[in-house]
Amino acid sequence: MTDTGPAASRVLRPPEHYHLGASVGSLAMGAHDPCARFASGAFWWVTRTPAGPGTLALRRLGGELTAEGYGPGAGWVVDRADAVAGLHDDLTGFDRLAAGHPLVARLARTHRGLRLPATGQVFPRLLRAILEQKVTGKEAFRAYASTVRRFGGPAPGPLPNLWTPPDPAAIAGTPYWVFHPFGVEQRRAETLRRAAAAADRLERCADPAEATRRLTAIAGIGPWTAAEVVRIAFGDPDAVSVGDYHIPNLVAWALAGEARGDDARMLTLLEPFRGHRGRVCLLLEAGGQHAPRFGPRMPVRSFARF
Repeated sequence: MTDTGPAASRVLRPPEHYHLGASVGSLAMGAHDPCARFASGAFWWVTRTPAGPGTLALRRLGGELTAEGYGPGAGWVVDRADAVAGLHDDLTGFDRLAAGHPLVARLARTHRGLRLPATGQVFPRLLRAILEQKVTGKEAFRAYASTVRRFGGPAPGPLPNLWTPPDPAAIAGTPYWVFHPFGVEQRRAETLRRAAAAADRLERCADPAEATRRLTAIAGIGPWTAAEVVRIAFGDPDAVSVGDYHIPNLVAWALAGEARGDDARMLTLLEPFRGHRGRVCLLLEAGGQHAPRFGPRMPVRSFARF
């Protein structure tokens, strides 16, 4: 970390009604993500670039969005700031599709400032997605934050307690049991190591379809993980998280008034929105929709002491 000024900057002009928080919030795993957060009037996002670590600060000033870059990768992150901010998100045709359902149409109007970010990077989101597999949010965050602090490093720029994501090579070369104290069992640890070993090939994917094929060819990675990754890395508005614990029920309730739904029912209900199915799911979440809750919640587990 340094307290010098930005090494690169540019001014962006987002569309009318653009909402920075709603658009980039998905890049952070909660308010205390070690690699991304809102602080000091800006959104801060850290990544590894071909030139080295880079920190991007996005700050809304009136009708403009200022992008500032810090560290060796400052130029790289600033060059891609518009995509990271969601300004490349293409909503062509969505209004027509949204009009087919009154709730979706209303949410599309209410949250018209929400844009999908596209970081252009697969592994940082894949790291988080693997650690989110089949566990509670609390467990996932603990594993993610611990992994970042163990394998990452302090981020460039003036904001304290911000970290650079891990180098995939370091994770690929680490025995699975090193992740045990972070609450990560062997299955997820081995999946993470396999994904890290394939990181170079994954980063060369040209589009969401190719990335999904390569991701799901890795043992331990299914359609849910792939969708979570391509939605962020490529800004894919059609990526649906098949296999999610909550989303099928959310979609069934919001779109059909059915308290419970499986993946097949969810995909049927989303079919009229093809091309923007993932966007519809995000709008339902942004609008505070949720299905009735029945039964106990998923328990929090710990593997660290075994």
